[in-house]
Parts: sequence; structure tokens; C-alpha cells
Amino acid sequence: MAEQAVEKKDALSQLGTWIIVATVGGAVAGLAMGKQAHLLAPVGDLFMQLIKMVVIPMVFFSLIGGAASLGKSKSAGKIGLVTFVYYGITTVISVLLGILFSVVFQPGAGVSIAALSSAAVDAGDLASKAAMPGFWETIIGFVPANPFKALVDGNILQIITFALFVGFALTFLEEEKKTFMLKIFDFFTEIFIKIMTAIMYIAPIGVFCLMADATGTFGYNVLVKILYLIGLYVVVLVLITYVMVGGTISMFSKCTTYKKFFQSMWKVQLFAFSTASSMATLPLNMRTVEEELHVSKETTSFALPLGATINMNGNAAYYAMAACFLAQMYGMELTFPQYLAIIITATLGAVGQAGVPGPTLLVVAVLVAANIPIDALPILFGVDRIFDMLRTAVNITGDAACATIVDRFREEDQG
Repeated sequence: MAEQAVEKKDALSQLGTWIIVATVGGAVAGLAMGKQAHLLAPVGDLFMQLIKMVVIPMVFFSLIGGAASLGKSKSAGKIGLVTFVYYGITTVISVLLGILFSVVFQPGAGVSIAALSSAAVDAGDLASKAAMPGFWETIIGFVPANPFKALVDGNILQIITFALFVGFALTFLEEEKKTFMLKIFDFFTEIFIKIMTAIMYIAPIGVFCLMADATGTFGYNVLVKILYLIGLYVVVLVLITYVMVGGTISMFSKCTTYKKFFQSMWKVQLFAFSTASSMATLPLNMRTVEEELHVSKETTSFALPLGATINMNGNAAYYAMAACFLAQMYGMELTFPQYLAIIITATLGAVGQAGVPGPTLLVVAVLVAANIPIDALPILFGVDRIFDMLRTAVNITGDAACATIVDRFREEDQG
């Protein structure tokens, strides 16, 4: 039994290497096969579907256990407050960085709108799909009228709200009842982690197929048109990840160092890049943060599932840069109120963006709020997978960083 456990651990420790091989191999296969690479899409879709099958119940039970464990300590309030403040501040800074680089380097200037005519679609149709709710509608939308319907529909924001209420309510039960219920929720969490671990063994196959499909579909023709924007976006993401997020690690984290943090996170970042899904990366991220960065299970179970839903630094920067890019293509000179609208809607949109891959329709809300035409937006949808992979790797890094920072408050109270 011990030998089998060692073999399983070794296999999982090699996951990052195999994902690199699968990512490169998939990209090469996609370029070689062209559009025919789409034949591999069902295998990649099956892999993603297996992950989605487990993620919702795992997040639900994990958050209940994490909230209950934190709720019984006097550090719960501080951890919750610091988590939300950290996610909020880093999101706003990401938006500002996206705007700053777009204004300075003008990625959309000189682009011919005529070349994009084939990408034009009905603006009203897109706007109707991505209407930005008001402030109170957003707040009310966090609370499920029927929590069981939220679970069935997979409404992750409402699931998180319900799980937090259940978890904190458990702390007020009698000790015997509380212990009994916590064991049940912890057992369910372990069950779904076991299932997810089994799914991880086929991750390289799924990643290979996803990359082959993405590369074969996009090719070079579409990428060349927005290569400058992609390159600029990468620079912004590097600053967000290694300067802003890394800086907070150096200044505030007690359980890890800047170097150790990024040495441990590379395989998680690569997996996030390959799957373009914060939720799909969540199990691997939680395991890495807990086992390699030595963050407590209580903090990990609270900060990471929450961050996978509301902490989207990469998305926030993308919304801002996409808005500026399209405005520049149309020769628009944005005013201060328009920039303010971009900052507000990009921040709220990042919070409301689910941690799953797919076209980022919420960028439409940012454009509409700033009165920027959206007719050429589909050219970005055409390569949204590229942006999605990049921003997801940044998003999950911020989640892990937050966990290492807020865990100090639990340690201080215990000490």
C-alpha cells in the first residue's frame, strides 16, 4: 500500500512535465492539422466535462468546511476582510495598468476597420447578451432565492454565498453537533478530491486535444491582426503577476518567499493556461498551496474557491485593454468619464465573470458603458481562447498569493 501511494504521488508530481509536453505537442499537431484538428475537440471537451462534474460539489463542501473552521476562530473576521480587500485592490490596479499601457502604446491605432467587416455582427444582439446589471442587482444576484436551484444550475456566486452562510452557521451549533456535521462535509470534500485526482491522470491527453483544437482553429492569419495587443497584454500580465502579486508576497506573506512561491506555482499556472479555467485548476491550486506553500487547510478552503470566482485580475486588465483597443481602432479620443466607466464596469465585470473558459461577453458591458462601438468586437472573440489562457494563469496566481498572505492572521491568533 505504501509503495502504491508513493507511485501515485510521483505520478502526480510529474504532472507539470507531462502538461508541458502535451501543450507543445498539441500546438504542433494543431498547426500541422489545421482545421482538421477540430476532430480532437470532443476529447478535450470530455476532459473539461469531467472536471466540471466534480468542481461544483467540491467547491460547495470545501467552502462549508473552510468557513466553519474559520468561523470558530477569532481570526475569521480578519481573514474574510483581508481576502476581499486584497482581491478588490489588485483588481482595480489591474484595470488601471491595462488602461495605462493601452493609452501609452496605442495597440489599436492604425488598424483598418474595413479589414474587420467580415467580423461585424448585430450590436444589439451582443449587448442584450451581456447587459451589465446595476449595483443592487449585482448584490441581490449573489443571494440565491432557491439554493438548490443554484446548485443545479451551477450558479457559482450563489453557491458560494449559500456555502458561506451554512459554514458560519455551523459554528453556532453545539460542539458535538458541529463536529459531527463538519466530519460529514470534510468526508464529501475528500471524496470529490479523490475523483479529481483520478481525472488529473488523463490531464495531459485533455490538454493535448484542447491545444491542438485551439491552434488549428486560429492559425496565424487571425493572430497577426492583434499580435501587438497580445504582446502588450502579456507585458501587463507579467507586471501584475511578478511585480504586483509577487510584491505582496514579499511584503506580507510569512509562510513562503517570492522564489519559493513561483517555483511551486509554475505547474499550476501551466495547467491554468492549458485549460483556461480557474475552476478546473482549483483542485491542483489547492493541493499546491496547502502541501508546498504550507498554507492551512482552513484558509485554503476559504480563499481559493472564493478567488476562483471573484478574483479575476487578468480579466480586469483584458476588459480595459479591449475597450481601449476598439476605441483606438475607431479613432475615438476617450474622455475622463469614459475611462471612469471602463474602470467601474471592468472591475464589476471581473467579479461577476465565472471561472470557466468561454467568450468574455462581459467585455460588451464595458464597451456599452463607455459608449464604444462593439461591431468589431468579434475579432477578439476569434482569439479569445488565447487571451483566456493567459489571464487564467494570472488569476489563479493571485488566488494563491492571497491565501499565503491572509493565513498569517490565523497563525498570529493561534500564536
